Amino acid sequence: MNDKTSLLTLLFSCFVLITFGQRTTAPLPKCKNGFIVIAHRGSHLIKPENSIASIEEAIDLGADYVEIDLRTSRDGHLVLMHNETVDHMTNGKGRIQDLSLGELGKLTLNAKDGHTYKLPLFKEALNACKNRINIYLDFKEADVPQAYAEIKAAGMEKQVLVYINTTAQYKSWRAIVPEMPLMSGLPKEIKTKEELDSFLDKMPLEATDCIPDPRLMTAIREKGLCVYLDVQMVDENPVKWKIAMDKEVQGVQTDHPEALIRYLQTNHLRNGLNAARP
Repeated sequence: MNDKTSLLTLLFSCFVLITFGQRTTAPLPKCKNGFIVIAHRGSHLIKPENSIASIEEAIDLGADYVEIDLRTSRDGHLVLMHNETVDHMTNGKGRIQDLSLGELGKLTLNAKDGHTYKLPLFKEALNACKNRINIYLDFKEADVPQAYAEIKAAGMEKQVLVYINTTAQYKSWRAIVPEMPLMSGLPKEIKTKEELDSFLDKMPLEATDCIPDPRLMTAIREKGLCVYLDVQMVDENPVKWKIAMDKEVQGVQTDHPEALIRYLQTNHLRNGLNAARP
């Protein structure tokens, strides 16, 4: 989710204009492990990112969540793709929003293993994940009522955590599905418990992917906010994982789910003390 920063600028620049009042936070999807492993765009070191194959591999490895990116085709179909265009990940060119489902269906995903993979529909991803793995849904560009209708039709209402990127997305999810757990970043400008309380009172969240100031961890925990840090990076390694875990977070998002899970198991950390809220 390397393009989150610019999108969140809009969200946090106007959050003070939105007041939703006090509310009870929604429960996060249940996980069997204490320390949560989120497979970023699926397990995609070999399989194409955001493919059903990468989701299946994340499931086989034992990840708790698979992170996927949602976009809308020209004719209103929900598909998985991180980038705005298909240029990088397929044998085609163009923006998702300018291509029909028929045109997208003719494309093949770029793969390192010599196999042929198709760009998946959101419905296909939901069906692959049901009762097997939770979804961390990076809500890029999509219609909230349509996305929730597909989640509900798949019976996945209790297995999805939505990462929101704009104010409009936040307002839509809270208005349409107030019980859906939402996640987003916290403004870097927050330095005190009072500032954190003020922000979360106006825009309640269930989870976040950042800690604006290390001194705020106690206040973050007191607010019942889960922290799933992003550790996916070029030099991702056990040192980076330990740095994240030492911050007493509940989980991390990784490009190396297999190696991370092996590290956690070897060091008896998979059932860590910082279990996510039930």
